[in-house]
Amino acid sequence: MTTVGIVTGAGRGMGLECARRLTGAVDRLLLVDLDEKTVTEAAYALSGQGAAVEPFALDVTDREGLARLADRAAELGTLRAVAHAAGISPTMADWRRILTVDLVGTALLAEALRPLATTGTATVCFASMAAHIGIPEPNPVADAALADPLDDLLPDRLHDALGPAVEDPGVAYSWAKRGVHLLVRREAVRVGPVGARVCSVSPGIVTTPQGLQEAAHHPSMKALVDGSALGREGRPEELASVVAFLLSADASFLTGVDVLVDGGVCAALATRRA
Repeated sequence: MTTVGIVTGAGRGMGLECARRLTGAVDRLLLVDLDEKTVTEAAYALSGQGAAVEPFALDVTDREGLARLADRAAELGTLRAVAHAAGISPTMADWRRILTVDLVGTALLAEALRPLATTGTATVCFASMAAHIGIPEPNPVADAALADPLDDLLPDRLHDALGPAVEDPGVAYSWAKRGVHLLVRREAVRVGPVGARVCSVSPGIVTTPQGLQEAAHHPSMKALVDGSALGREGRPEELASVVAFLLSADASFLTGVDVLVDGGVCAALATRRA
């Protein structure tokens, strides 16, 4: 049996590190990224390290492109591992685009790959620490909107639930990642009967190009790092190690959950509040 892995956002940062870890876990590895040059260079850099690596330029909000990705994965073999790291952060787009890429794109990927799920298939979707600390109190109406991420009216429904505050890209980002948490729970129930698993990871502040860009625009992030349990930023390879575990057979009874990988930011905030 030829095993297949897929990593989105694989051109750089945490996605690239996840791809590096998966080269030793599958036979064929599809690297997905919006930027064709970046993902082609990444595929070249990882060639010869285990899996046969293939670049695949794709916008994760493109339904037809995702269908082609699923077809290619099915041609290559049995889907074994998916690390969905593609996404954008608050300084990169307006609130509607953030919802579309970070939540709707995740739902579209899950929809496209669901028919390929089988015993041993594991998926990890990237969420964010922001979903843990950026939402001050529960909002059942907002959660009800997030429960149907493929509804064309999602942005309007979320706006109705949250008001103008959601137009702030940081607020929209937190709720988009909250939507990923909820999606993972539902998807785990959908694919569990065939023996497949789905989890999410919520990174804290990590030294990636995207993370550095956010830190430059939000000085408060330094205070979060300084006040965290470990007192430092994370490294991409540390996140990739957690993802590799979640995708491995060692995590075979773990599904439908989020794993917070934040260096103790949330623990420190909760301790100070207490």
